Amino acid sequence: MSFERGELIREGKSKQVFGVAGSDDKVILHYKDDATAFNGKKFGVVEDKARVNAAISWHLMQYVAKETGIRTHLIERLSDTDQLCEKVDIIMVEVVVRNIVAGSCARRFGREEGEVLPFPMIEWFYKSDPLDDPPMSDVHALTFGWAEQHELEYLRFAAAKVNKALCDFWDALGVDLVDFKIEFGRTPDGRILLADEISPDGCRLWEKGTRRKLDKDVFRRDLGDLGDTYRELYTRIFGNELGA
Repeated sequence: MSFERGELIREGKSKQVFGVAGSDDKVILHYKDDATAFNGKKFGVVEDKARVNAAISWHLMQYVAKETGIRTHLIERLSDTDQLCEKVDIIMVEVVVRNIVAGSCARRFGREEGEVLPFPMIEWFYKSDPLDDPPMSDVHALTFGWAEQHELEYLRFAAAKVNKALCDFWDALGVDLVDFKIEFGRTPDGRILLADEISPDGCRLWEKGTRRKLDKDVFRRDLGDLGDTYRELYTRIFGNELGA
């Protein structure tokens, strides 16, 4: 069965979401080569980024679903950069899981990057580009109606399971999972699904032993060519180089 793009529903920094012609409950997620940092304040176009992130996200989402039982929005791969997904209403609570101090966590609390946390830290951030995704608490989510108590409890439960699965995955490839961001969405019938993506764009990944950056910090901090970094990750995961 073929699925054709409908109208553009929304466009983010790294992806576009299209409707599906003749369907009300499916969308097409299209990955872009655009690279942004600091909530869009820094911009670039990175060769092969879309193909790499789409492949890695599909693989990791499938892996997480198998290892944890957490349900995702994925349905079918349509191309190297397009994925058919269930249509969801994104919960406006971005979930960040930290295993090692880095980035904004180091800046906000005056901690040294590289400090290993005694247990995974799960944080909420309000999903709002104009506000630079500010940190939030359960109180904010409940008071402003962004999530219900049972939803926050499920997000914590799911985030912990996803973190364990991803730590094991990257550990086997000689990589430390420093932190990552995930998002969830509601279906019309009330299910909560792991949505959006799990890719190097939303993770911090450090090579074991060297702490060499293998994620979007390469772009943020001008540490090298992000395309080369992402292609290296692709090879680590799939055992072969990205084809033409």
